[in-house]
Amino acid sequence: MTVQDQTTTHGVLLTDVAAAKVKSLLEQEGRDDLRLRIGVQPGGCSGLIYQLYFDERTLDGDLVRDYDGVEVVVDRMSAPYLDGATIDFADTIEKQGFTIDNPNAGNSCACGDSFS
Repeated sequence: MTVQDQTTTHGVLLTDVAAAKVKSLLEQEGRDDLRLRIGVQPGGCSGLIYQLYFDERTLDGDLVRDYDGVEVVVDRMSAPYLDGATIDFADTIEKQGFTIDNPNAGNSCACGDSFS
């Protein structure tokens, strides 16, 4: 990895299962101009909440990493909170949806949507 790569990428990992789900959702939408954006913002019962959504915008300072055709975008302010986090997709009887395993989260609430 070059120094250039280190300044433009982030440490969020996207599993193969999650990448396949993102591709499927984008195909259903008929859009190829969207990327998966993940970030954090103040809120929730533990102090910070995750944001995970499709975005067509590219903002100044965005960090981008490609996973087999799926672009994952993280803003520079969120990157330190998400470094080493893994995004997966669960499809079981108990749970369906994207999950985030974040080694930087010291505490999290029971719902799993916020952390500190």
